[in-house]
Amino acid sequence: MDDEDVANRKVSFRKCLEHLSGAGKAIGVLTSGGDAQGMNAAVRAVVRMGIYVGAKVYFIYEGYQGMVDGGRNIVEASWESVSSILQVGGTIIGSARCKAFRTREGRLRAAHNLVQRGITNLCVIGGDGSLTGANIFRKEWSGLLEELAQNGEIDKEQVQKHAYLNVVGMVGSIDNDFCGTDMTIGTDSALHRIIEVVDAIMTTAQSHQRTFVLEVMGRHCGYLALVSALACGADWVFLPESPPEEGWQENMCIKLSENRARKKRLNIIIVAEGAIDTQNKPITSEQIKELVVKQLGYDTRVTILGHVQRGGTPSAFDRILASRMGVEAVVALLQATPETPACVVSLSGNQAVRLPLVECVQMTQDVQRAMDERRFKDAVRLRGRSFESNLNTYKRLAIKLPDDQIVKSNCTVAIINVGAPAAGMNAAVRSAVRVGISDGHKMLAIYDGFEGFAKGQIKEIGWGDVGGWTGQGGSILGTKRTLPGKSLEDIAIQMRKHSINALLIIGGFETCDRIKQSASGTKRRVFIIETMGGYCGYLANMGGLAAGADAAYIFEEPFDIRDLQSNVEHLTEKMKTTIQRGLVLRNESCSENYTTDFIYQLYSEEGKGVFDCRKNVLGHMQQGGAPSPFDRNFGTKISARAMQWISTKLKEAPGKGRRFMSDDSICVLGISKRNLLFQPVAQLRQETDFEHRIPKEQWWLKLRPLMKILAKYKASYEVSDSNQLEPMPHRGHEEPAAI
Repeated sequence: MDDEDVANRKVSFRKCLEHLSGAGKAIGVLTSGGDAQGMNAAVRAVVRMGIYVGAKVYFIYEGYQGMVDGGRNIVEASWESVSSILQVGGTIIGSARCKAFRTREGRLRAAHNLVQRGITNLCVIGGDGSLTGANIFRKEWSGLLEELAQNGEIDKEQVQKHAYLNVVGMVGSIDNDFCGTDMTIGTDSALHRIIEVVDAIMTTAQSHQRTFVLEVMGRHCGYLALVSALACGADWVFLPESPPEEGWQENMCIKLSENRARKKRLNIIIVAEGAIDTQNKPITSEQIKELVVKQLGYDTRVTILGHVQRGGTPSAFDRILASRMGVEAVVALLQATPETPACVVSLSGNQAVRLPLVECVQMTQDVQRAMDERRFKDAVRLRGRSFESNLNTYKRLAIKLPDDQIVKSNCTVAIINVGAPAAGMNAAVRSAVRVGISDGHKMLAIYDGFEGFAKGQIKEIGWGDVGGWTGQGGSILGTKRTLPGKSLEDIAIQMRKHSINALLIIGGFETCDRIKQSASGTKRRVFIIETMGGYCGYLANMGGLAAGADAAYIFEEPFDIRDLQSNVEHLTEKMKTTIQRGLVLRNESCSENYTTDFIYQLYSEEGKGVFDCRKNVLGHMQQGGAPSPFDRNFGTKISARAMQWISTKLKEAPGKGRRFMSDDSICVLGISKRNLLFQPVAQLRQETDFEHRIPKEQWWLKLRPLMKILAKYKASYEVSDSNQLEPMPHRGHEEPAAI
C-alpha cells in the first residue's frame, strides 16, 4: 500500500463539524416511559457528542416528572458521568410516568425549569407517548414563555434568547412498536432474553415430550412473538395484528399432533400478551394450555417471561444502534432551525435517518386503530414491509402443505455450506429446504463443502430433517475452506448424476463485556484484545463501538508508531481521571509488523508506573456457540429470499430447468444500504479486493469516527449532506433489510 492510498483512506473521514459548533447551546436528555436495554448507551452518546461539539448537556432525571419538578432533577453531565454505563441495562437517569406534564400547568413549570438553565434543545428517549408529549411541548413553547414573562417569572430578554425549542426523539421500546424505524432501542436485547429462555426450555421439553406455551411482551405489537417464533421454529404463534382464523383451535391441535407424529419430541407455542381473536377477544396462554391438555392430553406448561425481557445487559446491536442514534440526535439538534419540525432518529437497513416525528406517531396510532376496527390486513401492512415479510416467512416455514397439494417443479436444488462456520448457517439451510419443498423442488444436501461435493456426499433432505436447526451453532452439513478449482470435473459429474438444476451456496469468501467488567474491578489496567476477521476490521471496529473501546486497529485504516504512541499518551491522561481502565482492540491482520504481542509490549513499557496491561486473543470462540436472534432470523429470511429467486430463475429458464448461463444467473444476496439486493458475481468482481478478500468500499468505515469521538479523541465525523427530514418510508418493490 503506497502513501497515496493511505492519504486517500484518511481523507475519507475529513468532513469536519466546525459549522455545527454547539458553543453556547444547552441540550437536555431524558428517558421516559418503559425502560429498554440500550437507553444508557444512547444517553452516553448524547452527552459525549454534545460535549465534543462544545455544548452543555444536562441529565433530566425521572423523565418528564423530573422536568416538571426541576431542582436536583436537572443536572449538568460530564464526560466521566457516563463512563461504564454502556453495558448497564435500564436507564441510569430514571424514567417515570408523569400526569403533571399532561397538563398545561405542568408544562409551564417544565418550561421554566429549562429556561433557567438555558436548555432549548431536548433529546427524548422513549415510546410514542413520550415523543408525542415532547412535540406538544415544542408547539406550546413560545406561548409558555410568554405566559412565564407575564407572570414575572422570566424577563423579555430570556423570552427572546430562548424563543424556540428543538426536539429530537429516539425510540426506546422493547416491543419494536414504532412505525418508521426498522428496530427500536431494546428490541434486540429483549429477543436475546426470549431466545435464551426458549433454548433452555427446549432441552427439558425434549426430555419429557412436553408442550410449552411461552408468553412474551407485546400488548399492542406482536413483533417479539413473531420474530422469536421464527428464531426457534415455533409450532404456532399468536399476534395482535394477525389473529388466527375461525376454527384455529382444531387447526392448531392438528398441527401439534402432526409434528409429534413426525417424531418431534416437543411443541413450542408463542403468545404475545396482547393476542386476540378475530372478534378482538383476548387469547391467553392459560386458555391455550387448557385446550392442548383437553384435546390432545399433552403434558403442557406455561412460561410467562414478563419483565425479564427488559432486564440484563444490552446486546452489541442495541449498544451500536443507540450510540449511532445518540450521535445523530445531537447533530440533528445542532442543524435544527425554528422552522425544523420535531424529528425522530430511525434505522433504515444499516443507515441512520431522520423522519418527521408527527407522521411516525400518527402511523403508529393508525395500526392500533386498524386492530380496534378489525382491519387486520391493514394493521399488518401499516406495521411495515419487514413485519409483513416476517409473517409471510413464518407461515411458509411453519406449515407444510400435504404432498398431493404441492405442484412439483421437476427441478432439483442442492444446498452447500462453504468457508468458515458461522452462527446462523443452520437456520439458513432450514429455511432454504422448506421454501424449496413448498415450491415443489427436490432438495439435496451436500456435506463437507466442495470436497464432499466432489466425492458425492449428497443426500435428499426433507421437511422434518431440518426441524430444530435454527438454534444450533456451527454447520450441521459440515463446511470446509477448500476451493472447488481442482475438483471441477468431479463436481460436474455429480451435478449431472443428481440432475442438479440450481445450487445455493451459504458461506463466506470461501466478547468484550466480561473483560471490561474485570477491568472495572482493577484500577489502572489496559486490556488488548485480538479479534478475528482476516483483513476486514468490521469485528474490531464495531466491537470497539459496542464496548466503548479506546482504540481499534484495523487494516482499512493504516497506522504507524506515532499513532500507537498517541494512543498510549491518551490512555496515560485518561488514568488521571476517574476512568482508570482502557480497552484496545486489534484486528488479527491489521498489520504484519505491529502484532498483538508488539502492541502489548509497547503499551506495557510506555505505561510503566501508570497502568499495567493484559492481552487476550479471542480466536475461534467467536465462531462458536448458539446463533443470536439476529443471525437466526437474518439467516432464515435471506435464505428464504434466495430460494424464491432460484425458483423464479428456474421457471424463466428455457426447457424447464435445463442448463442456462448469464451474468444474472450467478448472484450474491446481501444488504446494500437499506435493502436486500441480488448482485451478479461478475459485477462484484469489480468492487472486490481479492488479495485481501474484502470489498473495496466498506460502509461501516463511516462509523469509525464515532468510536474515536466517544473515546475523547479528536476525529472528523461525516455529517449528513442535508439536514432535511426524509419522507415516511413507502412500500416499494425492494426487500427490506431489517430483521
